[in-house]
Amino acid sequence: MTRDVIVVGAGPVGLMVAGELRLSGVDVAIYERLSARPTESRGASFTRRTAECFDQRGLLGRLGPTEPAESHFGGVPINLGQLPEDHAGARGISQHRTERMLESWVTELGVPVFHGHEVNGFEEGPDHVVVTFDGPAGSGRETARFLIGCDGGRSTVRALAGIGFTGSEPTRGFYTADVTGIDTRRRRIGENLPDGSMVMAMDLENGVTRVVVHERGMPPRDRSSLSYQELADSWQRLTGESIHHGHCRWISCFTDASRVSTEYRRGRVFLAGDATHVQPPAMAQGLSVGVQDAVNLGWKLAAAVHGWAPPDLLDTYHTERHPIGQQLARNARAAIELRLTGTEMDPLRGVLAELVTFPDAAEHLAGMLSGLGVRYDLGPGDHPLLGRRMPPHHQLTLPNGNTPRIADLLHPARPLLITTTTEHPTAHPWTDRIDIITGTWTHQPHPSLNTALIRPDGYLAWTSPGSTHDLTHALTRWFGAPQNGTAPSGPAPGAGPPRLDYA
Repeated sequence: MTRDVIVVGAGPVGLMVAGELRLSGVDVAIYERLSARPTESRGASFTRRTAECFDQRGLLGRLGPTEPAESHFGGVPINLGQLPEDHAGARGISQHRTERMLESWVTELGVPVFHGHEVNGFEEGPDHVVVTFDGPAGSGRETARFLIGCDGGRSTVRALAGIGFTGSEPTRGFYTADVTGIDTRRRRIGENLPDGSMVMAMDLENGVTRVVVHERGMPPRDRSSLSYQELADSWQRLTGESIHHGHCRWISCFTDASRVSTEYRRGRVFLAGDATHVQPPAMAQGLSVGVQDAVNLGWKLAAAVHGWAPPDLLDTYHTERHPIGQQLARNARAAIELRLTGTEMDPLRGVLAELVTFPDAAEHLAGMLSGLGVRYDLGPGDHPLLGRRMPPHHQLTLPNGNTPRIADLLHPARPLLITTTTEHPTAHPWTDRIDIITGTWTHQPHPSLNTALIRPDGYLAWTSPGSTHDLTHALTRWFGAPQNGTAPSGPAPGAGPPRLDYA
């Protein structure tokens, strides 16, 4: 049997991309090296844009209560209250909790997750990829049309594909642990110490405290030999507080290395998440950017599986997401230097602290950290929302009186053509793959927005007024040739009314 897609890795990114594909009717399976989901949690928060991505699929409420996270760059606080939009992420959410939610979701969708199956090779053919693996029953092989590596910073898929992974070498080490039974003062965004050291303490669920320590001069080291005694000793030297009595549930170490893969796609093989970009976990960006990779890739790969993807649609995954990975690596290096250089960096910290009191500067910096600042090149035009994500909380009033949010309309992961004037007859032949919705804005995203073409990942591909090209051009560019194979100049004969799933 040939599957459509095999995903390697059942972390948040692998689960998210599998769910995205399955929502579009793709036959997808996940192969995971570990026999059981780990209970430790490297990630403990996610950004505002990632919260929006979960909301777009009806998943945010499944996580339960979340707590807003402060924003900072290298320890310099950013006052989010001065900004017109909410850039606050969510903190204190263990990666284990996120993975549990996502695995429950994909299981409900019918995605098989093969735990204890380690992919160790693949061969790419002209129209397929043959994947080999070791599992509980021995060695095996399976064929798929496409392969996605979501298998972490030491990605086997990336190595087998021969894709480069470039960036800075590690120069500093950090200790981190999840501890119960301690009552230390919370330092949620971290506390910089004068000599270039840093400590962090934040709440997770069930009385667990995540602690992070960097003591100036602490070198990178092997995590297998790290003891909780060493971490607690370092914490006491830096803070004067003893946490030796705490019960350590998980301990690890990481470095300040930042790397980005040179390619996000090679042929029928794709990479996402930590397989494409790694940076210090203290940046709290890796999981979030990976989930956004998944949401960008999923609908495009589904379009290729179903045969309507324009010729270069799959290439736009790299062209859109690779610059985000590069920006992430650059920002991580800058933030680490700002945070962990001693008092000689104080003048620069002071300049940055002054700059972020200006709303425009604060919004730019906060937008990079929250993901709300992403703007893709989705075609020429002058509308300020073109290429940006559609604010998901805005509402429409439909002819039947319902008032769905944009996030609610995106639950099926289908493109949306929203018009508040008259229906666009040129869109009728695309109704096998897009939803046309007519209504009036309950909450107007922008005063001049009458019609919006929204991709399944939530980004505006065309606006009226604002876009230079016409709607037919945008529909063909992103969603392929129409059903009758030609771009129409008016209503398709016999097409009838468009399908209005939400009207």
